Amino acid sequence: MKLTTKGRYAVMAMTDLARHSQGSPVSLADIASRQEISLSYLEQLFSRLRKNDLVKSVRGPGGGYLLAHDPDATRISDIILAVDEPLKATRCHAGSPQGCMSDSSRCLTHDLWDALSDQIHLFLASVSLGDVISGRLREKRASQVPDFIGDTPEAAAATQQPKVHAAE
Repeated sequence: MKLTTKGRYAVMAMTDLARHSQGSPVSLADIASRQEISLSYLEQLFSRLRKNDLVKSVRGPGGGYLLAHDPDATRISDIILAVDEPLKATRCHAGSPQGCMSDSSRCLTHDLWDALSDQIHLFLASVSLGDVISGRLREKRASQVPDFIGDTPEAAAATQQPKVHAAE
C-alpha cells in the first residue's frame, strides 16, 4: 500500500502548523515554503481540513490557519481521512460485496490485505499530532515494535542454544 501525496502532505502541513502556530495563525505560504509543497495544493487540502473541523481559518492581515483542536487530540488518521485518502491495502472498493477479480470474486489474499488495512488504521488512529511534534512517536515505537521480525523475547528464547557446561 502506498500513501499518496495528498495524505502525506496533509500530515506534513498539519504537523508544521502544530509546531509553528504558538496560538497565532500561520499562513499557508509559510507552510508551503517550509515544507516545499505547492501553495495551490495546500489551499485545496486546507479547504478539506477546514470542512472536517481540523483547522480554523483567520481572515485579514496576519491571518492564516490554527488547529481546531489540541495537537494531542488530533489523530493522524483523522487528517488522512479528511482529505479523502483511503486507508486500505485491498484493490476492492470499501463496503462492496464484489471483489477485485474479473468475475467479481475476492482474490485469495483479500483477507490478508484487509487485515493490514485495519492495522494501518489502528496505528494511525493511535498517533496524534502531539506525538509527532514532541518526539513521543519515536519513544512509543521503540517500546512497541521490535527492530526485526522475530526480535522479541519469546523468539529469542525459542532460538537460544542449550548451554553446555564443561565437565569439572
